[in-house]
Amino acid sequence: MDRRAFLALAAALPGMRMAHAAPASVKLGIDLFSLRSQGWTPFQYLDYCAAQKVQVVHFSEVRFIGGLELENLRKVRRYAEERGIEVEIGMKSICPSSAMFDAKEGSAEEQLGRMTVAAVTVGSKIVRAVLGSSDDRKGGLIGKHIEDTIAVLRKVRSRVMDAGLKIAIENHAGDMQARELKTLVEGAGKDFVGVCLDSGNPLWTLEDPHLTLETLSPYVLTSHVRDSAVWITPEGAAVAWVRMGEGNVEIDRYVRDYARLCPGRALSMETIVTGPRVFAFRKAGFWDNYRATPAWEFQRFLQLAEVGTPHGAVPGDKAGAATRERKDLEASLAYTRQVLSPAV
Repeated sequence: MDRRAFLALAAALPGMRMAHAAPASVKLGIDLFSLRSQGWTPFQYLDYCAAQKVQVVHFSEVRFIGGLELENLRKVRRYAEERGIEVEIGMKSICPSSAMFDAKEGSAEEQLGRMTVAAVTVGSKIVRAVLGSSDDRKGGLIGKHIEDTIAVLRKVRSRVMDAGLKIAIENHAGDMQARELKTLVEGAGKDFVGVCLDSGNPLWTLEDPHLTLETLSPYVLTSHVRDSAVWITPEGAAVAWVRMGEGNVEIDRYVRDYARLCPGRALSMETIVTGPRVFAFRKAGFWDNYRATPAWEFQRFLQLAEVGTPHGAVPGDKAGAATRERKDLEASLAYTRQVLSPAV
């Protein structure tokens, strides 16, 4: 599709109708990774989310929306509009040097081009994307990966801006600390690049989630929220993701601060309940991947860990995963609504 045809498509598509409107301070949503084991169609996901009375459904990966065929996307859009739901869409890595990047899907620019067309078609105002994961910190190479991602984003700038969209880069799976993601956004251009702020991933980079929010709030376009438990171990510290209200990172304060600092943005549940992951910062070699971390930032992480207590492992049988996901999500939604009350 050439640029002229793309712009014609954008102009032809109607604006979204919003029902279930919440006050401007918050739009409660669901990231469908919370429901990753359900195996549903996009329409079943939308029906479930409508029953939960949320305003936003975040299709964080292409698999959840059922493919990028234009007719499928138009159907999803109509179905969402009929239920008063705002749609956001996303993809995985756009960093060609990342271990997570899937070159079989084409260049990063080609993949972002397809997602730009998809976003316009389905009515999403953003495309969520990621650099990679904690593997990309190995060897001190995160700076190079950030530079490579900036280069990709600059190449697609005019196309994204012509479409009236923004790219929301997530702090994802331990890849970037807040100051590093800020560098990426400002290097690429904050006129069309912002942040998908995840509250659970900062702990995977030895970072206090409140510091992440403080640093990145001016750039936030959307979000994922979940609670976490962190505690000291002989090797360093352990982190487990838990239901909202079951952690020790002051998630209530985080949610209220998010609503205050990021008005009008989506606060979408990405409920993931895990067993502990250990970060062995007392062992030789660990800091090779974190040499630029200021001591004062690490101290904030330590303050959270020092008041935490061990959180047990979660059931691992696949047979009950789908049911557990729904229960975890619904409990987290109920808790978050209480925190935000009377806003929701």
